Amino acid sequence: MKQDEPIVDMIIRFTGIINGLKGFDRKFTNGELESKMLRSLLKDWNSLRMLIDNTNDVNTYPLEELYGTLMTYELNAKIMEKTRKSKKNMKEPPKWQIALKFTNDEGFSNMSDEELDDLILLVKK
Repeated sequence: MKQDEPIVDMIIRFTGIINGLKGFDRKFTNGELESKMLRSLLKDWNSLRMLIDNTNDVNTYPLEELYGTLMTYELNAKIMEKTRKSKKNMKEPPKWQIALKFTNDEGFSNMSDEELDDLILLVKK
């Protein structure tokens, strides 16, 4: 895989190479194709590669499903990158917090439980 190459272009290149080799009567098992595809991914894809290697039997995992998984991973990575960039560009105004000091005055002891609960809700808001 080339740097900054979309996964779809890589899949097209990979399929072209495999089809060319099949023209020379070279047979590949599903496991061989998947391991070759996973090995050709960049280091950025290591987490997905390890996940696929550890959770799926490469001999029974359909190649089309692998392609779909790779495209989904790439799409999600792009969305996450856009989200990170937009959060960096946003400048949030400082959040002001107010601290209230509680004193144990006689005024609170004369309040009913209902009034005290209302006061607590007001302070929490």
